[in-house]
Amino acid sequence: MPALHIEDLPEKEKLKMEVEQLRKEVKLQRQQVSKCSEEIKNYIEERSGEDPLVKGIPEDKNPFKEKGSCIIS
Repeated sequence: MPALHIEDLPEKEKLKMEVEQLRKEVKLQRQQVSKCSEEIKNYIEERSGEDPLVKGIPEDKNPFKEKGSCIIS
């Protein structure tokens, strides 16, 4: 199936596609950014103690810890 290039379509087809997209978007449930950002912040803060990127990985559970040292003589 060939790629669809919007610039190759007639103006009427472009407008139809835009109207279809707007009809889809108007049905979406929206929330205020101020409310969502507060929820995201709380979620992150609640789980930061469990986050290995924040807390770190215990040495005994670190799968990337070197098993032994390398000695070059």
